[in-house]
Amino acid sequence: MRAPGRFSISHRHVITAGCLLAVTVLACTAVPVAARPPVAQAATARIPAAPAGAAGAAGPPVTGAPSEGMLQALQRDLGLTREQVQARLLNEARLAPVEAKLRRRLGARFGGSWFTGKTAGSLVVATTSAADIPAVVATGARAEVVGASLYELTMLKRRLDAAMASHGHGGSVRYVDVKGNRIVVLSATPVATANLAKAAGMDTEKVVVVASSERPRPLYDLKGGDPYYIGVTSRCSVGFAAIDATDPAERGFVSAGHCGQQGRLTNGFNRAPQGVFQGSSFPVDDYAWITVNENWTPTPAVDDGGGGVVSVTGARVAIEGASVCRSGSSSDFHCGVVQQRDTSVTYSQGAVFGLTRTDVCADPGDSGGAFISADQAQGVTSGGSGGCSVGGITYFQPVGEILTAYGLTLVTAAPGPPPAPDTCAGFPNAFTGTLATGRSAYLPRGSRYRRSAAGTRSACLKGPEGGDFDLYLQRWNGASWSTVATADGPAPDERITYTGTAGRYRYRVTATAGSGAYTLGFWAP
Repeated sequence: MRAPGRFSISHRHVITAGCLLAVTVLACTAVPVAARPPVAQAATARIPAAPAGAAGAAGPPVTGAPSEGMLQALQRDLGLTREQVQARLLNEARLAPVEAKLRRRLGARFGGSWFTGKTAGSLVVATTSAADIPAVVATGARAEVVGASLYELTMLKRRLDAAMASHGHGGSVRYVDVKGNRIVVLSATPVATANLAKAAGMDTEKVVVVASSERPRPLYDLKGGDPYYIGVTSRCSVGFAAIDATDPAERGFVSAGHCGQQGRLTNGFNRAPQGVFQGSSFPVDDYAWITVNENWTPTPAVDDGGGGVVSVTGARVAIEGASVCRSGSSSDFHCGVVQQRDTSVTYSQGAVFGLTRTDVCADPGDSGGAFISADQAQGVTSGGSGGCSVGGITYFQPVGEILTAYGLTLVTAAPGPPPAPDTCAGFPNAFTGTLATGRSAYLPRGSRYRRSAAGTRSACLKGPEGGDFDLYLQRWNGASWSTVATADGPAPDERITYTGTAGRYRYRVTATAGSGAYTLGFWAP
């Protein structure tokens, strides 16, 4: 129940605390903090969470359940129980429309809004007029009266950015603090920053400079197959992320040696400074080790060319005849089989030994890109013949030799769900059916409208003895279904493990030869 006639008011004009420096530069020692008048707590009308399956619950429905990974991350990072996380998400979803309605109603008087409480059980809405308090409280939110509207603060920040963003003492971060009804500037040189703001004519009651060592920087992920640049025109592809086994602070990736010599600098896919060749060998071998700067984060992933990634969980060598796929910045993702190992190739620059031969195509610019079999790293693209418009042969430098040569450890992800026994039992989702030769089934039915979270998907197909049933994983790209993983061996039983982004997925079961009953079991994140 909400107690009638109670609300929160906060007249805030100048608020400082601790080591905050106003534009007039307040020292951090023995600074008197402006007293804040006591705030009367508003009895907030919190919308109770509806029991599962309840009909006619107040507020809009929560569309889409959070993934298990999200629930676990919120518990870990916010220090909440699972029940508190679920309550928080429900409160946020139900109170968001209340905030939107009040924002529209208050218009130019709107001073910002924020949630309070561990489970976001209270919504606070600020206004520049005390006359709005009854309307705010009537929605179940708390009201606070502030001196400047959000629009006024936003305009002030734009002026501040124009005057200070490119200045050496302009601070590393500037933002609107709606709770404090002010602009905050984070700076390593707070006195100089405060003087600069004052000289620019900033409102000394609304701009606060905070001493801070924060240095924001752009963050980029490294994944196999991404382009990187050497000099102005040369482009190669990232192989696999790795770290120095003796110095984990040294992080980077392996690639082809012919892409660059030791000491050459690299830029990433976005042309931002990236790293430096620490070692390079070509010819004889064709490998290199490139360390990256702190703006780049090595990830255990290979771009699959379709908007997803394949997780790298190890470097187990695939036997001849095994399927293998290559990711590169010119021709994206292509697959084939391992043909021969320990192959010697003579390029115009000299001979390279110990390569693996495959029937996977490649184009110029794909050099250095990742070769992967299922979730196991195999090597980096060296060279080949033909191309992806006509087909071809491509050779890769085995990754194990590169790791040994430079004393590296591969960056890997945790393995996906273990495969089920040959019966395909034990998967949380299971379907059975029968197919005649040449026919296909798409499962689960209606999957055009079924979404799953990002992560690793695992599937097992058990076909009739003596038949040849194949399995395909397909993803909806917005216009059609595209195949992102294939298991089409000559046997009735197939398995697929695939790591990709969130989206709509389905499985296609095809009776290539033979007829009979099948069982499909699958696991989705």
